[in-house]
Amino acid sequence: MNAALPGFVPWPEEFAARYRALGYWTGENLYAGLARGVREHPERIAIVCGERRWSYAEFDQRARRFAAGLHRTGIGPRDRVLLQLPNIGEHYIACHALFLLGALPVFALPAHRRAEIGYFVGHAQARACVIADRDGDFDFRAMIREVRAEHACLSEVVVVGEAEEFRGFDGLLDEPLAGEGSDASEVAFLQLSGGSTCVPKLIARTHDDYLYSVRESARICGLGGDTVYLCALPAAHNFPMSSPGALGVFHAGGCVVLARRNDPQSCFELIQRERVTLTALVPALALAWLESRLRARYDLSSLACVQIGGAHLAGEVARRVPEAFGCRLQQVFGMAEGLVNYTRAEDDAALTLTTQGRPISADDEIRIVDDDDIDVAPGEVGHLLTRGPYTIRGYYRAEAHNARAFTADGFYRTGDRVRRLPGGHLIVEGRAKDQVNRGGEKIAAEEVEGYLLAHPAVFDAALVAMPDRWLGEKSCAFVTLREPAQATPRELAQFLRERGIAAFKVPDRIEFLAALPRTAVGKIDKKALRARFAAPSAVPASSFVQASS
Repeated sequence: MNAALPGFVPWPEEFAARYRALGYWTGENLYAGLARGVREHPERIAIVCGERRWSYAEFDQRARRFAAGLHRTGIGPRDRVLLQLPNIGEHYIACHALFLLGALPVFALPAHRRAEIGYFVGHAQARACVIADRDGDFDFRAMIREVRAEHACLSEVVVVGEAEEFRGFDGLLDEPLAGEGSDASEVAFLQLSGGSTCVPKLIARTHDDYLYSVRESARICGLGGDTVYLCALPAAHNFPMSSPGALGVFHAGGCVVLARRNDPQSCFELIQRERVTLTALVPALALAWLESRLRARYDLSSLACVQIGGAHLAGEVARRVPEAFGCRLQQVFGMAEGLVNYTRAEDDAALTLTTQGRPISADDEIRIVDDDDIDVAPGEVGHLLTRGPYTIRGYYRAEAHNARAFTADGFYRTGDRVRRLPGGHLIVEGRAKDQVNRGGEKIAAEEVEGYLLAHPAVFDAALVAMPDRWLGEKSCAFVTLREPAQATPRELAQFLRERGIAAFKVPDRIEFLAALPRTAVGKIDKKALRARFAAPSAVPASSFVQASS
């Protein structure tokens, strides 16, 4: 394993050698898969983006031309390049161009704002970024100007759309660059964790380990050349990227259809027009599709499978999916750090509806332990620990955090509480980490609390999850003020937006208390705060804050 990238935590050599010997790690990089697809079926459609339809040969040529342009600006092996693009074809062009160069995409979501982007750029020391000009009312160019003023490392800005003083994406296209990418043992990209700490951690994935996950996911999910995948979730998320996601579809020679919006009408139109066979949803989006009366207006009969993951799927919603869409339901439970679980086509209805599947690999090692790291009895609930051929051994440049997040023998502490059935299927019972899972978007409580405490009127703050029928969980901030009536919920919400954080992190409710409840040892008693939400309507409407998304 090549550990030349500073801050990357490699697998111990005895494990790496074993994974190679077992054929998990094949030495193929993420660009080579596209190159193979071009050789085998150059004219087959790879990407549909609006009215644009790119064959595998056109996809390859665009990626090589963009790689040449980036190379001309000085971008090369191991350089970090922040990608913040909506669901457009340029996202995959940029990814594969960077894979070809041996440079590292740093994946950000369109919802991230100045606070998150500035941190990612600084922590990764990104030399360049690729952004859209606008998304709705938000101007990414204005945000990047502020980020560049604080981070001198960001020397190049490439913009899809109106570039203004920056480099235009299309203007960088040059004569195609030859080659098939870097050594497969190298780090391929940096993803973002959904962890519970105040600053998101960066996850370094290698070509070898990630391609194994992609390859096995495509096999388990039965992908082939006739697969038409609707990417309705943000393309940079791990779920729609590799489980099996777009990379799995490209590996199998299928077609990826990009949805710029994921509302029912937009997606139903695409399913009907493109004869989509597979899509991936979070529970909140699945429920929105199920509740939509528009379903009856469109021909959705091409759907063979709907995957649902990212958050807890209620049994009542799971039962409705096969009947409503006339297709198979597949539950997916995974994490950007590695471990991915699927229900299988051969699973009976009970396993499909009530479990989150079983791991990809026979060498996904699973431990379920109590608070003292002692294995619980079979079938009991405990903390999920895992290690394996595609689960990282440490976060990028995070030595202190790694000492807490990983055991001495390399097991990753996922933060999930699960129980395991005799056949290996996992049932997720909840989270041990202090975070809110808002429709699949993970919100670290500590991060939002820190922003609230920066307001001069706030004495103390605690963020907890409250139940929500659509999103599974929403966030509620309980706040004590230094003096009564010094601030209103809307004023605090506006204060948070002005700090430049992603809109989904702004609390859905803010409620004032005279004092926060405490445990016997003096810690904020979040269990007592969560207990106030016996039902979704337990908090008065007056404390509601509409967080724009």
